[in-house]
Amino acid sequence: MKLVQKIGLAAALTTLPTFALAQDAAPGFDEIGPYIMTTLLFLVGGFLVFWMAAGFAMLEAGLVRSKNVAMQLTKNMALFSLAAIAYWLIGFNLMYPGDGWLIGGWLGPFFSVTSLEPVGLAAGDAALDYASAGSDFFFQLMFVAATASIVSGTVAERIKLWPFLIFVIVLTGVFYPISGSWQWGGGWLSEAGFSDFAGSTIVHSVGGWAALTGAIILGPRLGKYKDGKVFPMLASNLPLATLGTFILWLGWFGFNGGSQLAMGTVGDVTDVSRIFANTNMAAASGAVAALILTQVVFGKVDLTMVLNGALAGLVSITAEPLAPSLFGSLLIGGVGGVIVVFAVPLLDKLKIDDVVGAIPVHLFAGIWGTIAVAFSGSATLGAQITGILAYGVFTVVASAILWFILKATMGIRVSEEDEINGLDKAELGMEAYPEFSKG
Repeated sequence: MKLVQKIGLAAALTTLPTFALAQDAAPGFDEIGPYIMTTLLFLVGGFLVFWMAAGFAMLEAGLVRSKNVAMQLTKNMALFSLAAIAYWLIGFNLMYPGDGWLIGGWLGPFFSVTSLEPVGLAAGDAALDYASAGSDFFFQLMFVAATASIVSGTVAERIKLWPFLIFVIVLTGVFYPISGSWQWGGGWLSEAGFSDFAGSTIVHSVGGWAALTGAIILGPRLGKYKDGKVFPMLASNLPLATLGTFILWLGWFGFNGGSQLAMGTVGDVTDVSRIFANTNMAAASGAVAALILTQVVFGKVDLTMVLNGALAGLVSITAEPLAPSLFGSLLIGGVGGVIVVFAVPLLDKLKIDDVVGAIPVHLFAGIWGTIAVAFSGSATLGAQITGILAYGVFTVVASAILWFILKATMGIRVSEEDEINGLDKAELGMEAYPEFSKG
């Protein structure tokens, strides 16, 4: 028995050098750690941003009239699903072309379908300098759906379902990825020094420009503007709108924090925590600014303004949530809240009907947040203005062409009778609140 043990021990000892060599050849934790942690950041950040889809749905459902609630919920469910497919089929590689530009710095490849790593990928075969392709695609996809949700709220209560969804497919599969590639894909705006950390312009202003164009072409809701007066159309469910705002606030931590794009070092993970704190401060100051200002200007606090003030603060800080101090974030977010309070009545004076206030929140505050980056020293004012104008011109022109094509071929607005009766009955044949169908 002892002889057998000795032979076994001798055999084990002869295999140790080979085992040690195999261990030396495999990547160590110093090499795979950043890959694992950054992949985890994208996955956690991605599902937080996904939760923003629920936030948009609840916010819009709460701010429209009760006869249109089911329609808004249908649009939000459908737009996210269609955006996911369009971004996989065309958008992701169009936005991040790598060496595959069709027109250098301006246009990536069309119909380059996203693919993932093989099942059970070995560490030695992984691209350890970044993160998994699946996590990167998943994280970036969540942003494109937010862009489409911005349009949904603005054009609510009078647009047909299917023309809207066709617009969403083109916006998320083509328009957004093309313009996004100019900065985040390493295109011409990136080379020009334009900076947008998490998308005040690339995501929010693009959605805002598309929404503004749609609202102008579509026209206001029946009865909104008469004889030079504005007739408010009251929200159906303010508790639901408030819940939606808090969900969006929560999701924004993934939106901005995940945009650090790295969590493999002490510096990176500390920066993520700094981004969380700055993001929260901007939202809080935006809400407080709107709270105080509505009391001063209107004599009473307006809850819808407070909700949009918080969101405007979040949009404002999104272009640069890392560099500012907490006090700087408070100022940036507070200005966003002020913008909303004055921009909402301005749009009404121009007879631009924005049902949920998405244009002031996402477009106006997005422009402000992009300009504010220059104050932190992260970019020059000239580069920031160049980016704002580039995204504005491209999105307005492209969106207008598509809206007009849809208007000429399918029609984009429901009939007066359908609008009066509500889109739940007219377009869907069902109601969110059947007991209160005349809301």
